Amino acid sequence: MNGDVSLEIATAAKVKTILTYGTFDMFHIGHLRLLERLSAMADRVIVGVSTDEFNLQKGKKTLIPYDQRAEIVAAISHVDLVIPEVSWDQKIHDVQINNVDIFAMGNDWEGKFDFLKDHCEVVYLERTRNISTTELKRSLKSFLSIPHEDLLKAFEVLDMLRQDLE
Repeated sequence: MNGDVSLEIATAAKVKTILTYGTFDMFHIGHLRLLERLSAMADRVIVGVSTDEFNLQKGKKTLIPYDQRAEIVAAISHVDLVIPEVSWDQKIHDVQINNVDIFAMGNDWEGKFDFLKDHCEVVYLERTRNISTTELKRSLKSFLSIPHEDLLKAFEVLDMLRQDLE
């Protein structure tokens, strides 16, 4: 009888850990929704945030430096631990040393991390619709490419409309 109780306590005490990776540049609602979903799937959420150097290797330029991105992600209540993502090759090691039960990524990465299935469950989650850092950056770049004079004229028109409505 006593052995059964010990086994039940040990089983109940098992913490389910989930791991994901990302750049998390220009933190937005899609990032928050992902972290909320991960938190609902496990007891412990670990997030690998891509370093600036690793992003450059991937051909990505970030607007927000790694230290700040990592601090923002760490401040989210759904996140238990932030680790630096410095290479593609660290995934198996991170899964093993953190006793990861589930590896989760957005479904735009479908199949790319199936090699981890020997070490943990691999899940590809649907992305939040109509939001992505790439689209935010594209919109910002488009906005910033508008000639200064055109922006001033647009603000003048908006100001005249505002005055007409008052």
